[in-house]
Amino acid sequence: MALEAVGDLALHIILLKLGPKDTAKVSCVSKRHRDSASGDHLWSKFCLDDLDLVSPQDPHGNPAPSFKVAYQLWREAFAVYPWPLVLRVKRCWGRIRSWLSNNFPVAEATLRGGASESDIEQLENLLEVKLPLPTRVLYRFHDGQELAAKKLSGNSHFLLGIMGGYCFNNHWVNVYLLSLSAVIVKTKAVAYRLGFLIKYKYIVVVGSSTASIKLFFLSCRNGQLTVGARNILTLGEMIQCVPNLLFRSVHDSSGDQQQDAMLLWLEEHGHRLESGIIKVCERKNIKSISLFPEVPPLCSVVVTNGVEIRASAVLVPEFVNSLDDFRGYLFAYSIRMSLQPEGCIINGMTFDSCQLYWRHLLIQFNGDIRSNVDGEAIGKYPLLRPGEGEFVYESFTRLPASSISGSAEGYFKFVRGR
Repeated sequence: MALEAVGDLALHIILLKLGPKDTAKVSCVSKRHRDSASGDHLWSKFCLDDLDLVSPQDPHGNPAPSFKVAYQLWREAFAVYPWPLVLRVKRCWGRIRSWLSNNFPVAEATLRGGASESDIEQLENLLEVKLPLPTRVLYRFHDGQELAAKKLSGNSHFLLGIMGGYCFNNHWVNVYLLSLSAVIVKTKAVAYRLGFLIKYKYIVVVGSSTASIKLFFLSCRNGQLTVGARNILTLGEMIQCVPNLLFRSVHDSSGDQQQDAMLLWLEEHGHRLESGIIKVCERKNIKSISLFPEVPPLCSVVVTNGVEIRASAVLVPEFVNSLDDFRGYLFAYSIRMSLQPEGCIINGMTFDSCQLYWRHLLIQFNGDIRSNVDGEAIGKYPLLRPGEGEFVYESFTRLPASSISGSAEGYFKFVRGR
């Protein structure tokens, strides 16, 4: 049967299955096919499937006259990049922005608009690098963050780095994405002390919005992302964020398999946000995304006699010192305590509150005991009541650089609340 003889409904179904690229080709066959291939009901489906657009918009968020025009504008704006990579990056940013909009809108507001090709070329010329393709596309969607002081009503503040952070013993870290202009300034400043950055084509792409120094470096040669360790300024020691085997084709625009560590890192971060592994938490009247995992298996959760204990830990890379075998690694840990709605059971009796009295914590590495705390709680005796949220205790422990494995275990004793 000739295509001209196909009915309008059947032709519409065929075009939907062909997809945008082949539909554009079919439009060249005849006037009838051009009319059928130009219908907005058809291109609205393409825009929804590929670009997650429910209304016709260009890449800057401006209204477009039709879904077909919107799709064309998107293709033209990213014509120099592999289309599958563009769609993948858009999905990555879409997941992060959707989560931020629902859970931390004040942080979403710090995301800058997309960088232009001239902005990217300016950075490449000034720093004498060539950005990996996935990172270029990431910046085309959002040129990092624009941070400014934000305050809630009352005494509560925000730390707005979308990559999150942690706090222990007054050590605050909150990580945010640098804009291209900040990348230039920060890379030049750090390169003054780390000459190898220029030689090996590293740039600084992520920093901490707090006083604590934490920097992430992107290799423009192979696309690896590293974070500076304790000896970064003296020995240039860095830790890889992504296994080398996972990224590929970072400068090859001919295929459709490009991925660098920056893209993989952001995709994993979006997954952890969406799945509830990490959340917005409030510590000392400061709200931020906490990197302490909240759910199993990365978080240990147990409920005993009505008291729920949750515990998790994160490596603190800025304190890693591979030359110090005694305390080469530093792990921060967070212990959260709360009382279930039914109350606390002590000696078979139920009470509407309970108070921490005794703690036992045993930290081991390679089978050897590193720390053994056993005794009355010192300084903090949290009183737990149903519905009053969690008491949070955060601290740290050091492990030798030669550690192969480590573990922490323990228990807490509670008495009737006073």
